[in-house]
Amino acid sequence: MEKPRYIDPTSDFGFKRIFASEPNKDLLISFINELFRGQKTVVDLSYDKNEFVGDTDELGSVILDLTCTASNGERFVIEVQRTSQVNFKRRMLYYGSKLIADQAPKGKRKEWAYDISEVYVIVLMDGFAMPGSEHTEQYLHDVCLCDRDTGKVFYDHLEFFYIELVNFVKEESELQTDLESWLFVLKNMSRLDKIPVYLRKPIFEKLFQIAEYSKLSKEEKAMYDVSLKRKWDNKAVLDFAKEEGRKEEAIAIAREMKKEGLPVAQIAKFTKLSIKEIENIK
Repeated sequence: MEKPRYIDPTSDFGFKRIFASEPNKDLLISFINELFRGQKTVVDLSYDKNEFVGDTDELGSVILDLTCTASNGERFVIEVQRTSQVNFKRRMLYYGSKLIADQAPKGKRKEWAYDISEVYVIVLMDGFAMPGSEHTEQYLHDVCLCDRDTGKVFYDHLEFFYIELVNFVKEESELQTDLESWLFVLKNMSRLDKIPVYLRKPIFEKLFQIAEYSKLSKEEKAMYDVSLKRKWDNKAVLDFAKEEGRKEEAIAIAREMKKEGLPVAQIAKFTKLSIKEIENIK
């Protein structure tokens, strides 16, 4: 198989190489600031704890815990994930809550006034959509606690950014912001053979240099190939599960239509099942 010029940044290896090292933290800072869209500006960050595939039992997960410093001097916590679909919403809530709980002083301390810093969880979703929003075109979800009736923000120091790359469909000529440029690169870099003209800015030029496959060592190439195969295998499993789910739904519909006495040919046309499959439904 012909090797691409650039690695896939949404593979575990690619995500780690681009975002999880001190020399490249300017890339991560740039990406985070575009997500904040003026809400705040990160000027520095430190890596507190990183977890990669192999560190945990979960397949397809990379976790970066960061302490960030904003332009006004405030410090807050961010967790960035390249994650899988298993128990998705509950896991994200757990991770965000744990970042808050970990700030509590150890042992008994009556004077503590719950002085906790802001917590943000950034989730890069590759190949699947947010459960419950599969049929929308929205690719960025900015989620916080709010009043259900009024929509007024109840607590704005716990926030989740969910990025659905599967819903980002803009081409190079349609890009209007640096955030869109980042999402375009994350989704499409591995199929490009050169840096697009619109992305000829220092931060993206550095990104493309780091991501060149030819610059990897022999060991790194082997690690990347394994990581990419793992990603493809994981995608195949998810695709199969989705297809099985759609078929089960079609069978349930066909069963009800048979109970109503509708013609088999009509049921087949509506559900896309074969006539034999419909006849075998009990």
